[in-house]
Amino acid sequence: MPFPQRRFELLPWPEVRQAAVRPGATVVWPFGAVEQHGPHLPLATDALFADRILDAVLAGLDEDAPIWRLPLQSLGFSPEHLGFPGTLSLSADLVLRLVESVGAQLAELGIRRLVLFNAHGGQIALLQTAARQLRSQSASMAVLPCFLWSGVGGLDRWISAPELEGGLHAGQAETSLMLHLHPELVGDQRPIDGAHGSSTPASPPEGWSLEGAAPCAWLTTDLSRTGVIGDSSEASASIGAALEQALIQHWQQRFCSLLNSDWPPVSPVDGAPSGC
Repeated sequence: MPFPQRRFELLPWPEVRQAAVRPGATVVWPFGAVEQHGPHLPLATDALFADRILDAVLAGLDEDAPIWRLPLQSLGFSPEHLGFPGTLSLSADLVLRLVESVGAQLAELGIRRLVLFNAHGGQIALLQTAARQLRSQSASMAVLPCFLWSGVGGLDRWISAPELEGGLHAGQAETSLMLHLHPELVGDQRPIDGAHGSSTPASPPEGWSLEGAAPCAWLTTDLSRTGVIGDSSEASASIGAALEQALIQHWQQRFCSLLNSDWPPVSPVDGAPSGC
């Protein structure tokens, strides 16, 4: 767990007022989901990843860096998984209004940057849209939507190329990371399904894809009988440990870069930002 003073909700209001006016004051808001992750992983997989990785990232930053985290937003936008029991999905409109409302209040406090730290692939585009709308309404505050797995280098050292491309959900990477972080929550099954075509022959038309340049708006039930889109059979706790370190290192570097920057442009009265 990071230093208690990193938790925005644990600060008394006078400390919040002081924190918000520090040069480069940054708040990170972790986002997950409550959605099916196959027959072997918990519904809260994405939420657990966002929470645990963010805590580890913040714990490794300079204690005096002006950065704090909000409580985890566990429920997300998951309509593609509603064909499986347990999935709980907020509407797109509700997520947009949530981000805009909370973000506007943070901007009014004086917070300079809000990072939307998201671990659910199905709401990447929605949070990017929310970030643009929020920035247009609260121009003094930068809004940075990011996805836990995006841009992380070296994943091909542990995850196969087909799985990196087609292991979209509850495959080798997510199963391995959960085996490392919470092995008690992982069941015995290791499905191979969805993109690997073991249980359903469905695939996008030629020239189209599940992700990428010409994506389809797919539902999990179009592709998978188990809820898995990928190959979880080669998952291991040792791979998960390596993935955890890669994720932590990547995001610590990104956060340090942000903290040491002057983004968004600051006025002369703000002074220079305080970094890592």
